[in-house]
Amino acid sequence: MLRRVLLKLTATSRIIAAALVVAVALIWYDVLNRLLAFGNGIDYAGNRLMGAEATALLQRYNPYFWGAVVTLCSLLLAYLTWLAVRAILARARLRPVDPASFQLLADQLSGATLDVLLWAWQTRDEPLRVGDLMLARDELSAGRAARLHRAAEQLAILENARQRQ
Repeated sequence: MLRRVLLKLTATSRIIAAALVVAVALIWYDVLNRLLAFGNGIDYAGNRLMGAEATALLQRYNPYFWGAVVTLCSLLLAYLTWLAVRAILARARLRPVDPASFQLLADQLSGATLDVLLWAWQTRDEPLRVGDLMLARDELSAGRAARLHRAAEQLAILENARQRQ
């Protein structure tokens, strides 16, 4: 249930992020081909300022230069796209959970899952956010419910020991 609600709450952000990645990839592919075609079209033979040896050297290493330019630009564009996707997804994590989804979760989650959700919702003076639900989902798969149960048992043992003293 928690995963379905999270999928519903984050679907728009994920679609926007995926569309951004696809759009950047398609546009960059077109620009990349034009840039490489431009680089391959440069002819240094008409250069009279340098000697024949320097012109031959430029002609020989020209494809490597343009390949390096394309590689560096690709890395920079990939990094900027990654930052934009992270920002989109981070903004989605900050959105409050709508009342209908909150009521659905409260009604249908098990006791252990609710315990983990209460544990994940650390700032109780703020509304429950999508990021809190994501944290609860991740912690459920990491075994947080069992650790919370074990901690409650140990707390009860210590309180009993204190009362006997």
